[in-house]
Amino acid sequence: MKTSVYIILFSILWLGKVLTANAQTSAQIQEQPKQQITPVHNGFLVPVCVYQGDTIPSITLRNIYIYPRMKFKNKRQEKYYWKLVRDVKKTLPLAKEIKRAVLETYEYMETLPNEKAKERHIKRVEKSLKQQYTPRMKKLTFAQGKLLIKLIDRECNQSSYELVKAFMGPFKAGFYQTFAALFGASLKKQYNPEDDDKMVERVVNLVECGQL
Repeated sequence: MKTSVYIILFSILWLGKVLTANAQTSAQIQEQPKQQITPVHNGFLVPVCVYQGDTIPSITLRNIYIYPRMKFKNKRQEKYYWKLVRDVKKTLPLAKEIKRAVLETYEYMETLPNEKAKERHIKRVEKSLKQQYTPRMKKLTFAQGKLLIKLIDRECNQSSYELVKAFMGPFKAGFYQTFAALFGASLKKQYNPEDDDKMVERVVNLVECGQL
């Protein structure tokens, strides 16, 4: 079981490395700046806008999602749903952390003078990722590891297989895909919120906006 989680971790580390090397990917996953709401005496200091000469507060509220009420056919289905909620809450923050790390690394890479300096920085990043995430990956179940790969695909809009293929070539991509398949994982799995991952998308949306 732990070996399979290491395979998933290895794939995720290469995913971050490949994303860092592809400039076009960063345009798809840019973070939106957060609004600053600062507590002050008897109120809050918020962003404002001027409309027809008047200065008024301007706050973007979180999305509110309205889904049909869950109806479970049996206890097993209900248990699966709440297990999915638990797994999303555990892996979604990791997926977002990796996304931010990729963006920060790419932005820093753009300031480096040549390819040799970029390669040295990539090696440091890879070492740092292993040190930071290996202890946390050890605590994931195999199902959570596979979900994490899908959630990273959700955040970055490309499968691990395609990214490894673009960076390392089709032979290595095929090798790692075969190796992962031995443990029931797949680097070709894509996030599909309209079909296979419809329930996952529902849970992710509700978790992200604080409704679950």
